[in-house]
Amino acid sequence: MSIRAKAFKFGDDINTDYIISGRYKFKSNDMNDMAHHAMEELDPHYYERVTPEGGILVAGTNFGCGSSREQAPLVLIHSNTRAVLAKTFARIFFRNAINTGLPLVEIDTDRIGEGDELELDLEAGVVHNLTSGEDLPFAPLPSVMATLLADGGLAEHFRRHGGFAFGA
Repeated sequence: MSIRAKAFKFGDDINTDYIISGRYKFKSNDMNDMAHHAMEELDPHYYERVTPEGGILVAGTNFGCGSSREQAPLVLIHSNTRAVLAKTFARIFFRNAINTGLPLVEIDTDRIGEGDELELDLEAGVVHNLTSGEDLPFAPLPSVMATLLADGGLAEHFRRHGGFAFGA
């Protein structure tokens, strides 16, 4: 799976309330409506800047800390965030993201700048920074997680295969 998009850079400790503020996540279950408020606390124009071309959210350490609600990765998906690159992820956010179909990569993000054009190759384990010309390697996801992402998340995987189906 290859993803090409512009980088939108944030810092460390981006919690789920920064991803989608609590003032919205209890008012609606419509992810398309809630997506307009993605990252609003840190960048009020994130949704407009990312949509419609799509973007790759780039962050530092501890991305997705805070509550364990699935709304956070779903809102990012519906805001046309195509992947998230961070130095580290909160564990439950990581699992929720994979289960909902949002690609995540743990990588040193220091050499990625705001607005850099990136090409993410999940199978090869490399981010090509097309702006700087640098290739940034990362450890590819385990095959089970890669399969879930390729199928669009856990629920879609179940629909397609009638349960867990990961080969021999």
